[in-house]
Amino acid sequence: MTPSVLIITGYGVNCEAESSLAWERAGARPVRVHLNDLLAAPGRIHDFGALMFIGGFSYGDHMSSGHAMAVRVGHHLRDELRRFVEDGHLILGVCNGFQVMAKMGLVPAADGELLNPSVTVMRNDCGHFQNYWVDLRFEPDSPCVFTRGLERMELPIRHGEGKVFTPDAAVLEGIEKAGCVPVRYADAEGRPAQDYPANPNGSLNAIAGLCDPTGRLFGLMPHPEAYLFPENHPRWDHRKGEGRFPEYGEGLKLFLNAVECMRQA
Repeated sequence: MTPSVLIITGYGVNCEAESSLAWERAGARPVRVHLNDLLAAPGRIHDFGALMFIGGFSYGDHMSSGHAMAVRVGHHLRDELRRFVEDGHLILGVCNGFQVMAKMGLVPAADGELLNPSVTVMRNDCGHFQNYWVDLRFEPDSPCVFTRGLERMELPIRHGEGKVFTPDAAVLEGIEKAGCVPVRYADAEGRPAQDYPANPNGSLNAIAGLCDPTGRLFGLMPHPEAYLFPENHPRWDHRKGEGRFPEYGEGLKLFLNAVECMRQA
């Protein structure tokens, strides 16, 4: 079986090429659909086993990154998205796509209230755009299907608003208790990093991504689709000389996990 994946395009998002390639290399069949075409026929969403909100600058980041897209998608597709999730399908959001998912309330939904936002993704503490590679650690107890079996990874970040934030300590505690933090920014020893530059945005609890309690909905700020080939890594030549040249870019592992999950469904 070749699972199919819906990739929403248009209105400033711009990672459709590398996102499509990621799913293809993982064994899925990605289909790019412009948001306008999806809103004209919202039932099309159910033709797919997974949905991806990709990176970029949807609606020019007006009123904060991801906000306008979240409002429009949430208003027009609320019932279809709820049914899509209830049917057990997967949703992935990367960078701007994660911002959209958080502001729409798809993640973390730790209290069981889908499409009811409990956190936001806001401006980096440093006050400006960040573009470099970060160290990540994955939490083995998280239910996230995308991160199963993963421990450490380096991925690039490219964002000006990546700080996961809530003013409510009880909300943050609930997110942690539900296992909705599958990935964190890490220091050189693999410990959760709160200080810049290991944590590029000041995200609470070093959160680099969030999932829902089922683990099927997942969003993260770093870009796994930007590390599909070993040569994508900025020090690939040094790694090759050290005998640490992987078969493929480590970002592909998240997509491989997702495709395996869809095949087993």
